[in-house]
Order: sequence, then structure tokens, then C-alpha cells
Amino acid sequence: MAQWLNMLAVVGAVFGVMGVGGLARRLNWLSEDADRSLLNLIVRILFPALILDVIMSQGRALLQPHNLVLPPLAGFVTVTGGFVVAYGVGKSLRGAIGLSTGRQWRTFALCVGIYNYGYIPIPLARQLPGRFTESTIAILFLHNLGVEIALWSIGIILISGHLGAGWWKRLLNGPTIAIAVAVLLCFTGMNRHVPPFAMKMISMLGASAIPLSLVMVGATLADEIVRSRPIAPSAMAARTVSAGAILRLGVMPVLFLLLAWSLPASCGDLKKVIALQAAMPCGIFPVVLSRLYDGDPPTALKLSLGTQLLSLATMPAWLAVGAYLFP
Repeated sequence: MAQWLNMLAVVGAVFGVMGVGGLARRLNWLSEDADRSLLNLIVRILFPALILDVIMSQGRALLQPHNLVLPPLAGFVTVTGGFVVAYGVGKSLRGAIGLSTGRQWRTFALCVGIYNYGYIPIPLARQLPGRFTESTIAILFLHNLGVEIALWSIGIILISGHLGAGWWKRLLNGPTIAIAVAVLLCFTGMNRHVPPFAMKMISMLGASAIPLSLVMVGATLADEIVRSRPIAPSAMAARTVSAGAILRLGVMPVLFLLLAWSLPASCGDLKKVIALQAAMPCGIFPVVLSRLYDGDPPTALKLSLGTQLLSLATMPAWLAVGAYLFP
């Protein structure tokens, strides 16, 4: 019970910071005009700094073959598998769960298949230092590289029916480049020659990434809620959210934990990362993707918000199960 309450406190703090972002938006302290600049700052400077700080601190110990190959592969497999399961359920039960069009069940598959792999698990891992060491967090970043590849390839095909021109360029973002640079520096041993003042600067910038990102996410969710006010709740909407929650917060965690259990004992950090991601709700970014790639934004928003709220109850429980299975 004490462990569950500790997990609940950390989860509550993460969502609380997101709530501050939503409040700042509603009070017009954080305007939409500032979003693009703020997002560029987070994606191009702060998150890359956090990644460099965490991965370079691990040195060559991180560069064992199972650490370089299995985490990205696990990220790709969990997301792609999630897409397949959610698409099958959404299409076969579409009438019963309120999905009347192809756009809706494709959006359902995208949202339920992709979990919140960054904005919630990274701060959670940083807030539970007794369980998640810096090496585990480094594995988390490598795992998320595989998630990004699956999202920008399989996910885009799923939501739009095609990849689109220049899709691969979206993989060359700040965090991905930072992972490649950090791994290269560790592999060559150059990470030991970075001046102390530069490492301190990188560490300070990286420390700002998570809280600022959570504030930004809260502000974005507040915008989406306001835009969707005309969409009245209905029994069909409740069925859609219920189906998504059962899959994302009930079925998927079991499958994730089975995958983690099947990995060799040498993959202890990766087991913990998969168990952490198993507890995550639907991602927030699919709400944006559904607008850009001809999906169904109302369906995406309902699934994202619904599972985020329900995860306040389920997330601490699944985190406790993961901690028990993979101490």
C-alpha cells in the first residue's frame, strides 16, 4: 500500500504540472502565439540536452549490443503490435463501440496503439530514483527511438493510408539526433573529454525539459477541450472511450509485462522500461496527427483525455505490479 501511495503521489504531481499549464492557458498567461517558439525550444534544445546528459553519463557501459538493439526493437514492436490489436478490435467491433467511419476506427487504432511514451514516463522515471537509475533512463530514450520510428512509419500509414512525401525527415528531429550524437560520443570515448562547464550547462538545460514540456502539454489539452465543446457526450462516445480504456489500460499492460518477462535476465533495465510504458495511457500527440492526416480529431481527443483521467487510478497499480515483477 505504501508503494502504491508513493506511485500515486508521483503520478498526481505529473498531472498537476499539466494542470498548471492548462490554467496558464485559460488565464492567457501562456498564449497560443508562444506555442511554436516554446515547442522549438523544447524539441531542439531542452530535450536534446536532457538526452545528452543522461546517455553521456553512462559511457561505454551503455553500448553493449543488447542495449543498442533490443530497446529500440522493443519500442517498435510494442507500438506496432498495439496498432494491430487496436485496428482489429476497432474494425471488427466498430458499430458496437461507436466507430461508424473508416476515419474513426483508424484514429481509434492510432490512439490506442500509441502510448504516452515521453511526457509522462520520463518525469515519472526521474521522480522515482530508487527504482529508475540513470542507466535505466538512458535505455528509456533508446526505447523511445523505436517508438518514434513506428509512429512516423506504421502510424502515418494507418491514419492516412500512405506515408506521404518526406516522412523520413520527421525522424531527424532534435531528440533522435541527440541520441545518435550521444551514442557516438560514448562509443569513441569522447564523452570523457567534454569540458566540465559544458556538461554542467547541458545538465541545467536538460533539467528544464520535463516541467516545461508538461506545462506545454497541459496548455495544448486545454485548447483541444475548448475547441471540442460543441461535441456533446453520448452513449456511443462512452463506448468508444470504454473500449479504448479496456485495451490501453487493461489488455496492453498484460501483453507488455509478458514481453518483459520473456526477455533475458541481462535486460533488467529494459524490463523496467517496458513495465513503465505498460502503465501509460493513450498518447496526446495523436490528437494533433488526426488533424494533420485526415483522421477524426473528436475521437482522438475523447480517447486521449478519457484514458489520461482513468490512468490516475490504473497507473499506480500497474507501476506497483511492474516494481514487484522486475525489482
